[in-house]
Amino acid sequence: MSQRVPVKLSVNLNKVALLRNQRDVGYPSVAEAARMVVAAGAHGITVHPRPDERHIRRSDVTELAALVAGWGGAVEYNIEGYPSVDFIALIAAVRPTQVTLVPDTPDQRTSDHGWDLQRDGDRLADWIGALKESGARISLFMDPEPAAIGAAAAVGADRIELYTGPYAEAFADGEGGLALRRYAQAAQAAADAGLGVNAGHDLNLDNLPPFCEALPQLAEVSIGHAITADALRLGFAAAVEAYLRAIKRIALAA
Repeated sequence: MSQRVPVKLSVNLNKVALLRNQRDVGYPSVAEAARMVVAAGAHGITVHPRPDERHIRRSDVTELAALVAGWGGAVEYNIEGYPSVDFIALIAAVRPTQVTLVPDTPDQRTSDHGWDLQRDGDRLADWIGALKESGARISLFMDPEPAAIGAAAAVGADRIELYTGPYAEAFADGEGGLALRRYAQAAQAAADAGLGVNAGHDLNLDNLPPFCEALPQLAEVSIGHAITADALRLGFAAAVEAYLRAIKRIALAA
């Protein structure tokens, strides 16, 4: 049995930016949302800038970098994206805590699959080498395939982020327990390879506690869509606090 590690909550602010971009009035403020979630206890903030800037803009990335720097290392800054030339240059400029690489095409609506390391491993090794010059921790977005996880360490990654969309779908269909076994195996494979374990995509207040319980290796969850939706009825501070309680309940039970 792996030793349980404290789970950190990183709040993805993309949906705040998406709402802001629907009107040319400058609000809601992504930076203000970052201040609110951190004040409520979130351990980090996540953004996923895309080439068309349909939600997070390059200006948001740099503004948030300055905000996080002012917190003196108390808050982690995670930037997700495909490792294009422009993305690598952006990382070099803002120097976040963590970079999560995803295999998205430019026109993709949302992340929906992990890396194929047999196909992309050599390129990823080069990209990761360049990105590590920023000092960032590197995480790879991966499907829960235990046999493929070890290759992430071979290309230079520090962590993996398990794509939890399939788990969320299975949970909604009443089959979450069956899906969790595969995720637990993938997390153990990561730990065996010396990799940290993150997770994200469609995690919510219902499916998050059993997921945390099943993966004692889990270090971080990144949540955006669900936490923003919950904030519409609870407020952002109360929504963050609810997710922190969901995580801490598992830690206390352990």
